[in-house]
Amino acid sequence: MSKYRYEGLLILNVKGKEDGAQKIIDRIEKDFKAEGCEVESVQKMDTRHFSYVAGDLDSGFYVNFVFKAAPASLDKLKAKFKLDGDVYRQQYGRLAAKAKAA
Repeated sequence: MSKYRYEGLLILNVKGKEDGAQKIIDRIEKDFKAEGCEVESVQKMDTRHFSYVAGDLDSGFYVNFVFKAAPASLDKLKAKFKLDGDVYRQQYGRLAAKAKAA
């Protein structure tokens, strides 16, 4: 099965956690790798307040993952993170293949 390049934006619930986001990010990165994904980059974007509060949180820690995965692996990750209390929101988009150097 072929792998595609994806970008995943996850909003983490770090409210009341002394450890902060780093332990959660490390654990989530391990989850990506356990599903056979190749993580290219992890961009930490800090805590931001929501302009529209739709749930019990008014802010979250934004993290952007760029990775390669099979579509079935992505579906498994979405389902797993939906049940994870540390992942407040998640959104994924498929990226174009990385251009190879000449």
